[in-house]
Parts: sequence; C-alpha cells; structure tokens
Amino acid sequence: MEIKVTDYAEGLLNEAIRKADDTVRITHCLGQRFIGAGLSDKTVEIDGIPGNALGAYLNGAVITVHANAQDAVGDTMNAGEIIVHGNVGDAAGYSMRGGQIFVKGNAGYRAGIHMKAYGDKLPVMVIGGRCGSFLGEYQAGGLIIVLGRHTDGRNIVGNFPCTGMHGGKVFLRGDSAGIVFPGQVTAAPATPADVKEIKPYVAKYCALFGCNEAELLKDGFTVITPNSSNPYKQMYVEN
Repeated sequence: MEIKVTDYAEGLLNEAIRKADDTVRITHCLGQRFIGAGLSDKTVEIDGIPGNALGAYLNGAVITVHANAQDAVGDTMNAGEIIVHGNVGDAAGYSMRGGQIFVKGNAGYRAGIHMKAYGDKLPVMVIGGRCGSFLGEYQAGGLIIVLGRHTDGRNIVGNFPCTGMHGGKVFLRGDSAGIVFPGQVTAAPATPADVKEIKPYVAKYCALFGCNEAELLKDGFTVITPNSSNPYKQMYVEN
C-alpha cells in the first residue's frame, strides 16, 4: 500500500499505517514526526526525510528510510529494526531497550544515550560513518558499533564519548588514538572474542548497504567498557 504523506494530517498518518494490511510505502515525506510510533507488525518503507522520533517505542516493525532521518530515531524502541540509507540527527537510539538500528552514514550528538538491556533484549546500533560528541552517554547496556566509513578526515567520534557509561559496550573501528575517554571507562583493542560478538551485526550492515565485511573487520576495533560498578564516584565524590 502506498501512502502519500501530504494527504494526511500528522496525527492521522500512523492510523493509516496501522490500518494497512501489507507493506506500507510512504512517499513525499518531509519532516513528519513520530512515524511508526509503537508499531509492532508492519513493514514500512519511507521515501523522503522523516522528522523527529521516527519509530519511537517501536515494538517489532521494520522501518526503512531511503534518505536521511532527523533526531531521536528509535527513541525508547523495544523491538524491531530501523534502517536508514543516509545520516541521522542527534540522540539516535535514546533509551533504546531492544531491537536494532542500522545507519549507513553518520550520527549526530548523543547517539545511544541511556541505551539499556534487560533480560533477553539486547539493543544494537550500527553507525556506518562517524558520531558526534557524547556517544553512549550514560549507556547501561547493549552494543554501539561505529564503523568509521566517513571520508571527511574527522575523528570517528567527537568529544566526551561514553561519559557516565555504566553498562554495555561501544566498538569503534580502528584504534582510539587522539580520542579522550572519561576515567570511568576502559578502552582497549578488541579481542577475537569481542569481534566475534559484533560480526553478525557488521555482516548485516554490509548486506543492507553493499560493502565488504572482510574489509571492515581487518582493521580491528577498540572496545570501550565501564571499569567500575560505580562510574559516578569519580565525578561526585572526592577521594
């Protein structure tokens, strides 16, 4: 079913998506917010640029964007997939607690902030390019994988990565030379076991966006993990 987004008021677009009984293709998208919020059982293709909170509270649906997306992609998503064939804005994966996000290009500030895992749910976000500052801020669980396929010569991540991190893992392709991490995390070369953990997600990224898995894996990764059960102690308590 094709839905021309300009034919619907913003509050009625999701109602039309839920009433559709097959794959939904949304056309003429230009900044409409909350597309797919809470959606559990649909496949949605989007032509154009969706607005903030695409797939917020997503609960099993698959959303593919054939362009860029704005801020808060996958806000508090619980299950499903979001695939973006471009870049995303700030706070992608905010409080994400399950499902997977794959971004072909770059992400803005605070990607993966407050990401968490519980029970059998493991949220995973794969960013193909670079990320802005505060990547993985207050991360409590899940995996963030940044592949550094950008070509602008900038660092793979901006300032203050993993600030307040107290769970989960962040993987940055290549070494971490020139990146300053906070004292409550440990950055180390990824072991073969670490790489095995992320290999299925790198393979899926490559299948989605048409790149070479072996080429991405041969450069190795830096893995960042919390090094204390109380990461805030150094920030608020004088020792």
